[in-house]
Amino acid sequence: MTVLELPAGIRVGVDTPTDAATFTLTERPAEDRRVVTVDSVEQALDELTERCRTWPQAAAVCDDVLRSLDPAAPTRAGLITESLAYSTLQSGPEFGRWLAERGPATAPLLPEPVQAHREGYTLHVRFNRPQRHNAFSTDARGALLEALEVARLDPSVDEVVLGGNGRSFCSGGDLAEFGSFADPATAHLARTRHSPALVLDEITERLGRRCRAEVHGQVLGSGLEMACCCGWVSCHPDATIGLPELALGLIPGAGGTVSITRRIGRWRTAYLVLSGRTIDAATALGWGLIDEIGESVSR
Repeated sequence: MTVLELPAGIRVGVDTPTDAATFTLTERPAEDRRVVTVDSVEQALDELTERCRTWPQAAAVCDDVLRSLDPAAPTRAGLITESLAYSTLQSGPEFGRWLAERGPATAPLLPEPVQAHREGYTLHVRFNRPQRHNAFSTDARGALLEALEVARLDPSVDEVVLGGNGRSFCSGGDLAEFGSFADPATAHLARTRHSPALVLDEITERLGRRCRAEVHGQVLGSGLEMACCCGWVSCHPDATIGLPELALGLIPGAGGTVSITRRIGRWRTAYLVLSGRTIDAATALGWGLIDEIGESVSR
């Protein structure tokens, strides 16, 4: 058994899976959730080493959070841990460096960031910022929570379908808004007291696979995290799926350490975060990250 230690204390196994590793790499097909198949183990290790050296704090915190998660525990407990870790990184130098490199930015206020309509007993909810690939903004979060409140409170709603208008389902948090929080403590309270992940989790608890996400195009960051809170994820073959937060000096902060880990295990979740690599719909289906691939997913 070979386990290599990368910067930030990240331990990567080679070929033989072990629970002790953050994940294991191999060039052979593998069904074990602890293992990720790559074209070249050597190249993957070089890339991971560089990323962990560039963002060592975010990499270490990611590993800590994923190892501490109990997938069988209540969702809220996992989200609290995730959010506290996220707020810690928001006040750290790696996120500060990213903000400085990005420079000043302002997210545009777009009308009706989320659309919702009801057909019989089905509630359709769609992200509606297509000009920005439905990047998730503060106003979109408020509108999403308002739309989902109908399904949460009205027992006659027996199906919820979450989708996105335009070329993408959701490309993750709107980067122009990052850094606009008053302070990390306030940001933590906002994330945990106004969490679409918790509401989707509650609805899914009642409806199961009849709370479903239909995803296409860019399915990144918070977009992927929220979709995975649903009981069923249908995916267009064109989808590009990933968790890019490490490059900001952050970890997933919209519930993904819980929702994604429950679907694919902590090992492949860690790989998505630490590598920054995207995967296609076929790989996501093989991992269990999505439930079906279909051309009929609405766009």
